[in-house]
Amino acid sequence: MPTPSLASLPIRRLTLRDLTACADLSEDRGWPREEHKWGLLLTAGKGYGIDDPDGGLVTACAVTEYGPQERPSLAAIGMVLVAERHARQGVGRRLMRHIVSAMGTTPLTLHATPYGRPLYEELGFKVTGRAEMVRGHFTPGGPGPRIATRAATAEDLTAILRLDEEVFGADRTHVITRLPAFSDQLRVAEEDGRLIGYAAAWPNMDTHVVGPLIARDTETAKALFASLAAHTDRPLRTDIDVRHEELLTWVKERGLGSVAFNAVMTYGVTELPGDWSRRFAPLTVAAG
Repeated sequence: MPTPSLASLPIRRLTLRDLTACADLSEDRGWPREEHKWGLLLTAGKGYGIDDPDGGLVTACAVTEYGPQERPSLAAIGMVLVAERHARQGVGRRLMRHIVSAMGTTPLTLHATPYGRPLYEELGFKVTGRAEMVRGHFTPGGPGPRIATRAATAEDLTAILRLDEEVFGADRTHVITRLPAFSDQLRVAEEDGRLIGYAAAWPNMDTHVVGPLIARDTETAKALFASLAAHTDRPLRTDIDVRHEELLTWVKERGLGSVAFNAVMTYGVTELPGDWSRRFAPLTVAAG
């Protein structure tokens, strides 16, 4: 049980001014600082946290809402962290209950580690899928992709947004329009002048994270992945829906190794909206 003093500390909205404190909290728990990702989550989404009277944050998390602003159709929860000195005192449970209550009837989703999953199950979240994190230097091999890819331009944004909403199942304009500035690469796949996929690679510590990865089929996903890899010397990291077995096998044959599995969980909805068969990897597991 939390101590009375900890239980009485108010939960507040975090802003970009809390970026350093959020990164410090990540580091406190042995995670990378990930300031670049925190910056996106605190501007495109909402941060929640509790201030530590001794400095820094007791706990923090990010919520990214999708769909109509006045009535979101989905919200993703991520970066749920509790400072080591305050761990196992119920503060994470209190923060999550606050968020579930604050979101009302909005369906929720999150990626849970094996450590966090029991808490989310206690709160009513159900496992609806799994994602496998892979990481490593990509080594080209085998036949070249048959799908044409190129760097995205400003003129592609409307088509990217249209495809993304169709596949994701909710409007992500406020997030996707940040990709050109947030990512180091944004590439599209075309067929007969029509957009059939897009993908980004964004910097995170010493890696490039591949995501989102939206594609008509596995061959298109491979072409986009390979084109991103060809333009970076960094190791690549991504989280692939385990139902995309062919893509997972392909990236592992080319140098990426399995790092971890996370459970995809939902609350208030039995499965995620959209078309999973074309949704290969999220922007980040923290934002869906």
